[in-house]
Formats: sequence, C-alpha cells, structure tokens
Amino acid sequence: MPAIRTALLALPLAAALLAGATAPAGAATTARPAAPLTCRGQGVDPHAAVRYRASTVIHAPLHTVWGVQTDVAHWPSWQQPVTSAVRLDHGPLRPGSAFRWTTPVPPTAGLPATTLVITSTVRQLAHDSCIRWTGPADGAGLHIDGVHVWNFTEVPGGVLVSTEETHTGPQVDADVPTATAILKQGLDAWLAALRTTAEQRARHTPPRPPRR
Repeated sequence: MPAIRTALLALPLAAALLAGATAPAGAATTARPAAPLTCRGQGVDPHAAVRYRASTVIHAPLHTVWGVQTDVAHWPSWQQPVTSAVRLDHGPLRPGSAFRWTTPVPPTAGLPATTLVITSTVRQLAHDSCIRWTGPADGAGLHIDGVHVWNFTEVPGGVLVSTEETHTGPQVDADVPTATAILKQGLDAWLAALRTTAEQRARHTPPRPPRR
C-alpha cells in the first residue's frame, strides 16, 4: 500500500509530524495499552483496529505545556506539516470547540496530490488535565475518522503527557499494521515537537508568582 503509506505520512492527525523523528527522550510507548486513556470518562474508539498510545515527560510548567497544545491557531508555527489551523469558535478551548486544519499530500502512484482537511471537535475537556476530540480527515481518495485523547499530569520536574488515538476508515482498515506503524510515528513525533516547543518557551518565560 505505498500510496496509502505516503498519504498518511502527510496527515498530522495520523502521522509524520516532523517525519522521521524518533520517540522523545524518556518516552514510553505501547501499541495496545491495557486500559485506554480517558477524558471525563470517555476514551478512544473501542472498536478501532488502528490505535496507538505514547507518553513523555516534558520539563516545563503545566500551564506552559497546556497553553502550547491548546493554542490551535499557532500549531503551524511548531508543527511543520500543519499548513493552516483555524478555530471555528472563539475563546479558550472548551467542549464544543471546533477547529479546521490542513496539510498537503503529494501525488503518488495511486492517489492524486490533494490537501487533507481535518475538522476536529472537542468533546470533553478538563482544564490542565485532559482533552478529547474527534473528527474526520478528508482528501482525494482518503478518508479517516479519528478519536484523540490527551492527558496531562504534573510529575516531579515537569508534566507527563500521554496521548492515545484511534483511526477508522476504508484505507487504514485495509492495512492495519501499516496504518498503526504510521500512527506510532506521528504521535511520537507530535510529542517530540510539543516537548521541544514547551521547554523552549519555559526557558524564556518568567515563572508565575506563587498563588496566595
């Protein structure tokens, strides 16, 4: 499935964010965790054959990590494959918030050049704790339905960020091992980019005063 492999590698929802990056230092990854991640009791698609989970510790304050991840409009500034990202509502990210983001897909032997359009809707959110969004990714000859969960937990020295995602769709369901491997690469790379960005921002941001 070279055409599907190439197309998915350009899909930020699924794959090669910063293509070729390895898992971030300190990351722990597993293709099929015993218990899925949840946000307010809701997790990924239990029936999806394509799924992956990964985690890493980011050495930055929780508010910094959360801020980078939830500032959707600025994703293109630190995720190279994301060519545009637009909020479809205003204000802080919250349940019901929606955003549309795009990434180009080069032509292959089986698929024409296209732009994938991903429309994500936040279903559950707990501030500084978790996010769960769902949505389709559509381009010429390619359709994926994704469910993505993020958990953020303060630990000594930083924040443990864990993420889990499932995909369904005719192209990915036709080759589950390939689609899962691509999803792994994408989530590991996303975590690496998030870690780099948040840690750089933390080094250049004065610490918050203690709460009284």
